[in-house]
Amino acid sequence: MRAFIAVAEAGSFTAAAEAIGRSQSAVSQKIIRLEEILGLRVFERTSRTLTLTREGEHLLLNARKLMLHVDTFLREIKEPTRIKTLRLGISENLVPTQLPRLLSRFTQSHPDVQLELSTGLSHDLLAEHEAGQLDVVIAKQQAGTHAQRGRVIWREPLVWMAASDYVMEPAGTVRLVMMRPPCAYRAIMIDALTASRREWATACTANNLAGVQAAVAGGLGITALGASFIQPGMRILESSTVLPALPSTEVAVIAQDPAMQHLVEQLITLLSEGLITRMALV
Repeated sequence: MRAFIAVAEAGSFTAAAEAIGRSQSAVSQKIIRLEEILGLRVFERTSRTLTLTREGEHLLLNARKLMLHVDTFLREIKEPTRIKTLRLGISENLVPTQLPRLLSRFTQSHPDVQLELSTGLSHDLLAEHEAGQLDVVIAKQQAGTHAQRGRVIWREPLVWMAASDYVMEPAGTVRLVMMRPPCAYRAIMIDALTASRREWATACTANNLAGVQAAVAGGLGITALGASFIQPGMRILESSTVLPALPSTEVAVIAQDPAMQHLVEQLITLLSEGLITRMALV
């Protein structure tokens, strides 16, 4: 197609060959091949003149449009749109374990990108993304629900956790340590206990993950978290008939702007590596 445009604009095979850096015979062969593919003649040739046919004129108009799209596509692939600012939202559950390493390695790879970082509950971050206030959100969500969003990059089972010396009463009221609503983990714990007809009571309400972990380690009650969030002074309560089974949780990356895709892929790679390393240590 480039050879065809060059010949049409130059008016000769010789001039077109010089323009695109090919031999005259190579250009001629390309035009012959083009006419074979299309099943029509694009040039009227005589010993002295070379003119476009009516079909050739129509083809030239659309060939220029086509090559503009091709060139734009190739340029964007080779030189992605420069992003000056990335508005990143990350679930606070990932902050103490993954965020420091993620930010350090991402900044090393993209020193010119300014990060505007928001941390908080996944529910709130997703609402900000829908409102156009965040470019990329890394959030946790319950696996297997209709509310799943984005590209899932990690799955992890939820487990019941308690202090290392916590004594669990087999038939007693389950004392829960939870975050304030809306919180997916809170809803999962309550739904699981209610479905199993197990009595429960709120032992402590915290406004962040660190508060929940501190309250559990202090023996105030039990909670449900991903296995990778266990802290010193805590233990996983083994599966039994005493407590109901829990679903898995997922880490998903939500981003819609194609211009951000190369940055999103970098975040996914770094975060996946970090999660794999973290789970290997549990």
